[in-house]
Amino acid sequence: MSDEPKISNSQPEAGPTATSSTVPMWIFSLTLVLIYLGAVYFDHHGGWFDSQIYSPYMSADELDSYQPKSGAAAMLAQGKKTYEMICGICHGVDGLGKPGQSPPLAGSEWVNAKGDKRLAMIPLLGLAGSVTVKGQNWNMSMAPMGAGLSDSDLAAVLSYIRTSWGNKDEPVTPDDVKSVRAIVAGHSAINGEAQLKTIPE
Repeated sequence: MSDEPKISNSQPEAGPTATSSTVPMWIFSLTLVLIYLGAVYFDHHGGWFDSQIYSPYMSADELDSYQPKSGAAAMLAQGKKTYEMICGICHGVDGLGKPGQSPPLAGSEWVNAKGDKRLAMIPLLGLAGSVTVKGQNWNMSMAPMGAGLSDSDLAAVLSYIRTSWGNKDEPVTPDDVKSVRAIVAGHSAINGEAQLKTIPE
């Protein structure tokens, strides 16, 4: 009996072998499409490719909203700003009002009336008592929030109200407000809907 190791004639077992394969074309195409869509989104929302846009602004549209405007656009922009600072606290920046506090201005028959005298008198004099807006009764007291505004500022606010949230009425001019202000000088607050209706449009 020999102590020498036995040599096997059998072949060693084959190990794992690497094979080459191609990436499916649809994965390659999908990757390119996603990269393209990401670049488009970044271009529209990032603002980095426009030398006029930089932090904190994120897009050309956002930057444009802060640019000075002229004519009717400037008046409505000023009206929106003033409305949100003074009127929006109670009536909501969306014009939908606040339950139990203030009636909606969106779709209000008082806002969309043929004339603008009653609408102008409300912020100039204030309104107390019961008034119906869109079929709902509101018993409220509104201070003369517009009495301290200039004719042009109040006209801008009223124009913004009459042309926003689905309201589609004529804007109010500073001359309109000036003439109403002359009429109401020295008058007390409007007492309810009945008195409001006595004001001719």
